[in-house]
Amino acid sequence: MAAWCAPAVAQARPVHANPLAHSTQAIVVTTSGWNDAAGTLQRYERATDRRPWHPVGGPISIIVGRNGLGWGAGLAPTNDPGVRAPSDPVKTEGDGRAPAGIFALGTAFGYAAQPLPGLKLPYLQLTPSVECVDDIHSSHYNRIVDRSSVAPDWNSSEHMRDAGVSYQWGVVVDLNNTVPGGINPQPGAGSCVFLHIRGAHEQGTAGCTAMAQNNLETLLLWLDPTRKPLLVQLTEPAYERLAHPWQLPKLSSH
Repeated sequence: MAAWCAPAVAQARPVHANPLAHSTQAIVVTTSGWNDAAGTLQRYERATDRRPWHPVGGPISIIVGRNGLGWGAGLAPTNDPGVRAPSDPVKTEGDGRAPAGIFALGTAFGYAAQPLPGLKLPYLQLTPSVECVDDIHSSHYNRIVDRSSVAPDWNSSEHMRDAGVSYQWGVVVDLNNTVPGGINPQPGAGSCVFLHIRGAHEQGTAGCTAMAQNNLETLLLWLDPTRKPLLVQLTEPAYERLAHPWQLPKLSSH
């Protein structure tokens, strides 16, 4: 296979007025402002898609891109002027920003031959030949591929097995159509974004969202693809502004 970003749940990619309409699990990440690398993650769930959201566990500290957040291509209409202000940054390749918006999740991954016991997401073992391609000119741009099974046409990629503790466990964030589904990624709109383990002295990532290992393991085991889990990642002012139109969970106190 050329790409392994198996979707956590089969779903189409149309833009909905309420992207969370059919989800009963949500990961909410917020930062104070667009240029802040530190933030908070809170899990939410609801019994059905017609019931209110309620928090699960307590908030945890996370870091996002070293340069903060920028609107990314996901499930939300980020080109709508009612969503994105003209001064808001937009996620681009190599900008050091994590994506803002609402995103589906793909496969979980890790170094171990077997996944965490109890994991419900599909799982990919990172072997030495597994790479995530960030070369915008490659036909495999923004795809996780096994170099041994495809014809490499890229000059730049992330050798995922070489990421140290960061990728001991992780999960793919479906930014810019990372998860194959009939729509090709837009060159330059960002690639290879994950939820992963935070390094001991890491102050900001290249564009991922990172947290302590125990917190990530708890998150991974909680995620259930049958409940269509989504990642909501926004600045606090943007979250407050979009909470009603997007019917977002009410933020619990941090």
